[in-house]
Amino acid sequence: MTDSDDADGGGPGPLDRDDQEIGAAVANESEFLLDVLPHFYRGEVSQANSAQDRIDRTTDWAITLLAALLSIVYSSRNMPAFLLLIGMFVLSIFLFYEVRRYRFYDHWRARVRFVQENVFANALDPTGVEHPAWREELSDDLRRPTFKVSAREALSRRIRRVYGLLFAVAGVGWAFKVTLFTPEQQWTEAAELPGVHGALVAAVLVVFFAAAFAIGLWPDEREAKGEIHGVEPGDWKND
Repeated sequence: MTDSDDADGGGPGPLDRDDQEIGAAVANESEFLLDVLPHFYRGEVSQANSAQDRIDRTTDWAITLLAALLSIVYSSRNMPAFLLLIGMFVLSIFLFYEVRRYRFYDHWRARVRFVQENVFANALDPTGVEHPAWREELSDDLRRPTFKVSAREALSRRIRRVYGLLFAVAGVGWAFKVTLFTPEQQWTEAAELPGVHGALVAAVLVVFFAAAFAIGLWPDEREAKGEIHGVEPGDWKND
């Protein structure tokens, strides 16, 4: 059998064996591992920053859309209030895009925090690592990457942090438009849609806001890893 036959599928070629030896050398020699880790860490930070930038762009689009709709709706008494309902629907689409983007962001950020906890923190104060088998855990996640938070938690966090306020502004704007800014009509007339009574539209909005409020305050155990939440700052941060 020739070398080409061996490389074409007859068995592991020299390159395969060399790859295994390189990996084994990095795993067994702490010096090699310390050379590789900074590159890995910078790559994960870059991925997390890129994912964060995508989230920020989606939020910017949502805020711009809401500001534009409010300007249009309040530019004239003849502008219909249902434009804000359309805006809330589009905001919901942005929200679900952002939920998926947040889950990708958290995936990269969790790896960054994992390295910080188990390598850098222990390098500064070698009192022990958070996860004794951190190399195996990180290796397994690199081979079989998974989301670190559920879609429900991601949805709850984005509503609580951003979209709850945007929905509230749109809802208040709609309520003012159908009441104070259309005094010549009953609010139910100003709120109605073709074939839908205004009171029913208002009832649907109440249900929508109640559901958004409940999801935003969902009392469940947090899965997102390593974020600052509900902890008092240390003394040195108050200086």
